[in-house]
Amino acid sequence: MKGVILAGGKGSRLAPLTKIFNKHLLPVGPYPMIYWSLFKLKEAGILDVMVISQAEQIPLFQKLLEGDQELGMNIVYQVQPEASGISDGLSYAKPFVEGEKFVLMLGDNVFEDSLSPFVDAFQRQESGAKVLLKEVTDPKRFGIAEIDAVHQRIVSIEEKPEHPRSSYCVTGIYFYDQEVFQYIEKISPSDRGELEITDVNNLYISNSQLTYDMLKGWWIDAGTHESLHQASTKMFETMKKKEGYE
Repeated sequence: MKGVILAGGKGSRLAPLTKIFNKHLLPVGPYPMIYWSLFKLKEAGILDVMVISQAEQIPLFQKLLEGDQELGMNIVYQVQPEASGISDGLSYAKPFVEGEKFVLMLGDNVFEDSLSPFVDAFQRQESGAKVLLKEVTDPKRFGIAEIDAVHQRIVSIEEKPEHPRSSYCVTGIYFYDQEVFQYIEKISPSDRGELEITDVNNLYISNSQLTYDMLKGWWIDAGTHESLHQASTKMFETMKKKEGYE
């Protein structure tokens, strides 16, 4: 299985820092943010990874990551001309994944759980897609999944609902088969002019092919000043629990 990390966007919620830095290069604990996605993929045995971002940002990632012996991963880079949505960014990964199942990660998601059990579960899944959910206290801020717990299927996903049907947020960790690229071709830009990943996931739902698993540990979308600080704090706490870190 291969990994795809979306690391583009304007990061406007983190201004003025993002006037000079791509947000995925901002520090979370002792590493730039993007390292945590790479570490999670490596831990799960995924060593072939594509990083997707805008053209002016790619050289920064290359300078940071190329030749990093600690990572020991095969990282390639792909330009997304404009930040036009998650589905648009993902579409550029089609030649890279070469017909395999793969995991897509948003580079500003920082979390505690290992990906390994979810990777194993998706490898056993015959077809379709899987998303990872996390229960949140403020569901109006996220894409929220209504679930069928008996069949472990998602019934619907509503983006930032006024009246949430559950408290289960769809995190930025997705597992897809090759059909995802056909679904991307079927969707249209949203009102904000982007190709939304929720629309793709809803096509999987319409075919009863979207499963889910729950994250048990902490999860943070580190896209604001407050959540970036929280992610650093949580990561330092997690690292201090490991033997040999002071």
